[in-house]
Order: sequence, then structure tokens, then C-alpha cells
Amino acid sequence: MTLIKSISGIRGTIGGKVGDNLTPVDAVKFASAYGTFLKNSQPSTRNSKLKVVIGRDARISGPMIHNLVVNTLVGLGIDVIDLGLSTTPTVEIAVPLEQADGGIILTASHNPKQWNALKLLNAKGEFLSGAAGEMILEIAEAEAFDFSNVDSLGEITVNDAYMDIHIDEVLNLPLVDAEAVAKRKFKVVVDGVNSSGGIIIPKLLEQMGVECVKLYCEPNGHFPHNPEPLKEHLGDICKLVVEEKADFGIVVDPDVDRLAFISNDGEMFGEEYTLVACADYVLSKTPGNTVSNMSSSRALRDITNKHNGNYQASAVGEVNVVELMKKTNAIIGGEGNGGIIYPESHYGRDSLVGVALFLTHLATLEMTVAELRASYPQYYMSKNKIELTPQIDVDAILVAMTEKYKNEEINTIDGVKIDFAENWVHLRKSNTEPIIRIYTEAQTQELADALALKIMDEIKAVAEI
Repeated sequence: MTLIKSISGIRGTIGGKVGDNLTPVDAVKFASAYGTFLKNSQPSTRNSKLKVVIGRDARISGPMIHNLVVNTLVGLGIDVIDLGLSTTPTVEIAVPLEQADGGIILTASHNPKQWNALKLLNAKGEFLSGAAGEMILEIAEAEAFDFSNVDSLGEITVNDAYMDIHIDEVLNLPLVDAEAVAKRKFKVVVDGVNSSGGIIIPKLLEQMGVECVKLYCEPNGHFPHNPEPLKEHLGDICKLVVEEKADFGIVVDPDVDRLAFISNDGEMFGEEYTLVACADYVLSKTPGNTVSNMSSSRALRDITNKHNGNYQASAVGEVNVVELMKKTNAIIGGEGNGGIIYPESHYGRDSLVGVALFLTHLATLEMTVAELRASYPQYYMSKNKIELTPQIDVDAILVAMTEKYKNEEINTIDGVKIDFAENWVHLRKSNTEPIIRIYTEAQTQELADALALKIMDEIKAVAEI
């Protein structure tokens, strides 16, 4: 069982011993650290109480962790806006709308049902900076908490309207055309992995005039398959799309910030191409710049160039993508895992925004989803890792690989990214174990796999293993 503490929050498996897993004590401790961080960040002249928005996905441990976190903040004298069952992007948009000081999303995202987590937001509804995360970890370690007296406790306000508010916000985006979508009479299958996506995605589709076939849309937290939206987990929806003669399928993870499509032929559209398709539509209407992380497909760069924009790659991690998007005034960006970040809405991965943009894009085209996928540059990825002994200097290996390929286009902001003319490789070390992750992309799966094997052999030679 596992407890992982990082600058973005705390994540772990339910049960077990304190400090080893995500127990009630650990949930209270980390919520206390976050609340204390917010209190310490306020000017001493502030008279009003702090306010935090909290929502959760449908996983089984959600109500328990939710009650612990909410009442811990109340004990710190912080008011709570309780959204109840919600999504990550819904909480993100609620924070600024409520003029709150922060937010907590209780979700372990794509991890299996035994996991849960506290994801932490700032007053903009965006994930905390690395510096803020480090401060919270220090507060938690020192247990430097000062709880409020009985006359200064926080208050809880329940607001279960935010899923509908979120949908309204999406439908009001200038590039979302629900009327055009409704005229096409699309039929779509939705796999909500028995979490909150099973509520909010069908609601969005219905308001856009789309016929919705529901699969695993009961928010009971009993995930019917591995909740990470990868091909090997999605056999049921791939089959159902064909059986229902649907236009396509939609798959989201438990907290609805990752989005994957199934083409009308039952084949994966590809998580990497979720962002590509949405960016293609947005750039066709509002030309500009794009950003994705260094491990994402080159196809976004190609599409951006087609629309005369400028593409840049950030370090892996949503915080890093958002930071570079702001710096370059990117009009759309995200991650290759199906995360769409559209600043016109907010700076966070949002499957609702992705679905609405994709549907509007499709409504303007006279082609099937399979034909749309075939129209984009064709790239294939291979994802591997090499396990090393603790005695091996991983940094030295990365330096050696950088030197070996110094005549190629090299980026070292996050590991080593080597861009060749026809393909690329990205090497990243793990922060917790002696592993080098190896991502490659090429124009066929065979070439991507072959490049990965070549690089792995070279690493083994350098490490003398």
C-alpha cells in the first residue's frame, strides 16, 4: 500500500498504517497543512474568514475523506463551499466564481478504486505552484497547526448546482455551437466509469441535442474496468459504439479531466489526438499559439504550423503546461493524455470543454470520426522504462545521452528530449526510484518500437548493465 506526498497534493491507498497509506489521520493532517498555508498567506489585517471550495469524484472512499477534510477546514475557522459529487474542472471553475481562497478536489484521477487523493488549488482555481506545495509539505511535517476556538469555527454551505453551472459556462463559449451540433443528430456512447462523468457528460450531450447511450454511468465508485482511458481497458465501449451504430464514443476518467474518443468503427481515436482535433478546430477560428508537454505527440506541432501558429513544449505536468501557455499567450494547449486546456474557459484540463469543441468541429465537417482521425498526421508512440540499480548515477546517463546526440535538437528542461527529423525520444528519470522512462514517437509503430529498443541498448551500454 502506498502514500505519495508531492507538491501537487497527497495521494494514497485507503486503509493501513498512518504515514504509509491514506488513512483518516493522514487526510486530516494534510487538510490541516493546506488550511494553515492559506491562513499564513493572508495579510494580518484581514477580518473576513477564508473560503475553500471542495468537491469529490464518486469513488467509494469519497464520502469518508470528504467529511474528514471539510470538518478539518471548519476546525481551522475556514468556510467551506461543498459541491459534493463533482469533477476536477467543475471545482476549478467554482473557485473564482465563488471568490474563494482555494479549492480541494478529492480524487485519485485515473488510479484504481482503492486510491484517493487531495488535489490542491489556489484562488484562481489552478493547481498550486511548486513553491506553495513545498511549503504545505513543510507545514504538514512540522504539524504546525493552530485550530480555531468554538466561536470562530468555519461554516459549511452546500451548493450542488455547479455541474449545471459548469455546463452553462461551456455552452456559452463563443466557439461552441450547440445549435449546429443538434442539427447533425449525433448519436454518442458515453463510458463514465461509474463516476461523476456519468452524470455531467450525458447532461452536456443532451443540452447539445445529442442522443446519448450510457455505459457505466452510475456514480457508485465501483469502476467496471481500469479507470485509465487506455485502449486495453476500453473493449466494452469499442464494441458498443459499433453495435449502436453510433457516431463515436466518449470516455472520461473518474474526475473528468482526461478525455478519449472512440471512432465510429470502434477503433481508438487516440488520447494524443483529442488535443490535436480540438486545437485544429480552435486554430481554424482563432489563430494563435499552442503548448503541450514534451512527451506529447508531434501532431499538435504540425497542426499548429498548418494554421501559422507557434508551438512550444513544456516540462511534463499540468502546472508546467499552464505556465508556458500564459508565457506564450497560447490559445489552447494540454497534455497528450487527453487533457484539454482552453484559457477562454479556464486554465485547467476539462473534458466538457473538449467534448463541446470536438462536437462543434465535427458538426462543421462532412466526414466520419474515423475519416477525421485519418486526416491528421499519423504518429505512433512507444512507452518503456529501464529499471536500474540504486548505485547507478541516472543523471550521468542522461548527460552521456545528451552528449551522444549533441548534433540533434536537444531539450533538457525535463530529462532529455531528442528531436530527430522524423521522430523523437524523451528520457525522464523517476524521482522516487532508479528508473528511466523512455518515450518515443515515429510514423509507424514498428519504427517507434525500434527507436525505443535502440535507445534502451545505448543506455545499458552507458550504464554497463
